[in-house]
Amino acid sequence: MSEKKVVLTPLMKQYYGIKNKYPDAILLFRVGDFYETFSDDAVKVSGILGITLTKRANGSAQYVELAGFPHHALDTYLPKLVRAGQRVAVCDQLEDPKSTKNIVKRGVTELVTPGVTINDTILDNRENNFLAAVHIDGKNGGLAFLDHSTGEFLTAEGPLEHIEKLLSGFKPKEVLFEKNQKQLFTEIFGTRYFTYALEDWMFSTESATDRLLKHFQTKSLKGFGVQNLKLGVIAAGAILHYMDLTQHLHLSHITTLSRIEEERYVWLDKFTIRNLELFQAGGEGGRALIDVIDFTLTPMGSRMLKRWLSLPLKDVQPIKDRQSVVEYFFKDPELKENLEQHLRAVGDLERLVSKVAAGRLSPREMVQLKTALYNIAPMKAYCMNVDNEVLKHLGEQLNACTSVYERIEKEIEPDPPALISKGGVIREGVSAELDELRHIAFSGKDYLAELQHRESERTGIPSLKVNFNNVFGYYIEVRNTHKDKVPDDWIRKQTLVNAERYITGELKEYESKILGAEEKILSLETELYNQLLSSVAGFIPAIQLNAALVSQIDCLLGFATLAARHKYVRPVIDDSNCIDIKSGRHPVIEVQLPPGESYVPNDVFLDNESQQIIIITGPNMAGKSALLRQTALIVLLGQIGSFVPADSATIGVVDKVFTRVGASDNISQGESTFMVEMNEAASILNNISDRSLVLFDELGRGTSTYDGISIAWSIVEYIHENKRARAKTLFATHYHELNEMASSYKRCKNFNVSVKEVDNKVLFLRKLVAGGSNHSFGIHVARMAGMPRSVVKRADEILKELESANRKGQLGKPVGDLAQHREGFQLSFFQLDDPVLKQIRDRIASLDINNLTPMDALNQLNEIKKIAGL
Repeated sequence: MSEKKVVLTPLMKQYYGIKNKYPDAILLFRVGDFYETFSDDAVKVSGILGITLTKRANGSAQYVELAGFPHHALDTYLPKLVRAGQRVAVCDQLEDPKSTKNIVKRGVTELVTPGVTINDTILDNRENNFLAAVHIDGKNGGLAFLDHSTGEFLTAEGPLEHIEKLLSGFKPKEVLFEKNQKQLFTEIFGTRYFTYALEDWMFSTESATDRLLKHFQTKSLKGFGVQNLKLGVIAAGAILHYMDLTQHLHLSHITTLSRIEEERYVWLDKFTIRNLELFQAGGEGGRALIDVIDFTLTPMGSRMLKRWLSLPLKDVQPIKDRQSVVEYFFKDPELKENLEQHLRAVGDLERLVSKVAAGRLSPREMVQLKTALYNIAPMKAYCMNVDNEVLKHLGEQLNACTSVYERIEKEIEPDPPALISKGGVIREGVSAELDELRHIAFSGKDYLAELQHRESERTGIPSLKVNFNNVFGYYIEVRNTHKDKVPDDWIRKQTLVNAERYITGELKEYESKILGAEEKILSLETELYNQLLSSVAGFIPAIQLNAALVSQIDCLLGFATLAARHKYVRPVIDDSNCIDIKSGRHPVIEVQLPPGESYVPNDVFLDNESQQIIIITGPNMAGKSALLRQTALIVLLGQIGSFVPADSATIGVVDKVFTRVGASDNISQGESTFMVEMNEAASILNNISDRSLVLFDELGRGTSTYDGISIAWSIVEYIHENKRARAKTLFATHYHELNEMASSYKRCKNFNVSVKEVDNKVLFLRKLVAGGSNHSFGIHVARMAGMPRSVVKRADEILKELESANRKGQLGKPVGDLAQHREGFQLSFFQLDDPVLKQIRDRIASLDINNLTPMDALNQLNEIKKIAGL
């Protein structure tokens, strides 16, 4: 900091006293109508927000950097600072400057971090804003997630791979860990998370347990079913310590701590989540699966759908329960429409409740809460009156909280201002005292008009006016032509060019009465509003339950809309070891096809007895990768309770989905494509089970052909021969040699994605057919990509030489032979074996000399110079 350069005025002494408590946060220091930042903070804020950096000078060599913005712009600038990865301490004036002659008391009222906020301008309403804490103990770890904006509090523990999987699925905005585990955390989880290191004592068993028991006001954690999760409890306790540290003390909406039960959900590791593009598209302009399937109508429903997708179910019955509701909505479109109508009006009930707990629910948000509760009652009635036990059970649990709705309706104006300080929030009839004060304050115009008329008649001054200004309050203004008529009991206060201003005892008495009433009105409205807010807070658990139930209904309605719009069918979900998909489609690709082009569907059958492993060959662009991904996506959609893009599907529940798809160099950590491939493949082979679904796409491309074939062969063999875990596997490859495996391994079958060659051109039919493929069509693809003709032609020549040598059993000789066939230095300049010269030759050969204008010739010559690098 630049503290040594600063003349420590009382204000700056106060600033540094507070700043020293929050050294790693930007301190927004309220001074009058501005939030100011000083010194290093000012430099940082100026750069992030693009606001002017100034210097407050005091003498020739003493200054402090300064950058600030108006206090009413906090909601504009605060999100920008937080999104830039900054922790921001908001320091407010804790007393009215008018009430003290000393320096105003100030203190931090909120420490906002990327993982801790309830500010709507920072939050994405369709995403959870999770704060996570990780505690590492050897090869195991504890993990906790808290969304302060919704009150969701979750914990888990297990192997570090499980912790990493959950972090990838939940995508926390901020992760906490112990100071002494910083290097270890980075080694295991990388640097992709915004992190904060806490003191080690916050991660002790005793400290964490005490903090949790204090919060929940219980004597043990048995009621939450987490008492045996020692590492998970430590992580959860550390999160609450952090909430204390960041001045978030109103946590009454955090009513439970739930365990993430690993055994209930499908294992999706970070590679699978990324490779299947569940939440984030891989390429620019692409769409993730969640973008295609999300037809929810509320922000909280959208957040729940993401949770369902990151934690697909393994138990058959809960999946069937969800399916039954989706199907019921199909049968009764009128019910669906009625529920959707009320659902739209509910809005984000979950986050409104968190603001109730923090005491920061605005009057307008209070009316939103009333509207939400008003719409719960008809939703409950609709759900109760159906012939579906699952939907009926959801309806039974809904609580309209009628007393809360009625009280808000009775006490709050239908269209109140955004802030309580603006007044006009409490309805007439709620408080007799408030009504009387309002009468005094708002009948003033009539009183002043009457006083003006009375004084005008008494004095005979027809043009006198009663007005008000901030300097000396109410006054009577008389033009100079009538000043000789002014009575003796008027007191002159100001002389103007053409008039004079006076006050009277009656005006001063009225003024004190009016101004006193206005202050009392604001104070009384605030008191009554806070009483209502406190009363609503008593219903937080009931309202949170409503939010969870409504979110489920929203997701299931969304599934019905998705199925109707894209012609999805209800899959059969059972405990068999069979996946049988008829005419399956890729849910994302089919909605991105150009108009008029339809997706080519494919059948896939896998089981543990007859067809455990399918080896798929075929050229690039033929659709192998899409086929692999669509199989996994159809399974996952089925296991979250959605209908699926197929003509029919039977899915024996899978417990783990593994993918090794595409190259993903980790150069920053010194790992090649091949090393990443092998790491991911090793993780798969070490974790597969009898119910796993495994997708391998082009394994072994990062090494030499024969190494790649050997590794691919041995991996397929390992999966086939593993008696403990016959994982169902789709293996797409360019190595046609793997087709031979089908003759030796009975549960291994060959398929290929068919293509058709017409007039030396290839057509991709994108249809999966039995049997292997012996042709990759790579040169055709190169031609389609616009590769220079000389390169394509030469590749064709080399391919023929290689195939000829292969047929003769001379795999070791082609390299030498090919070198002998290179174009050598001959009399023709354009037969030089140089790719650039070949490109120039092709360019000149394509020119139509007879129709070339002089200007075109010069342009072509310029292009040839560019190609030659001249």
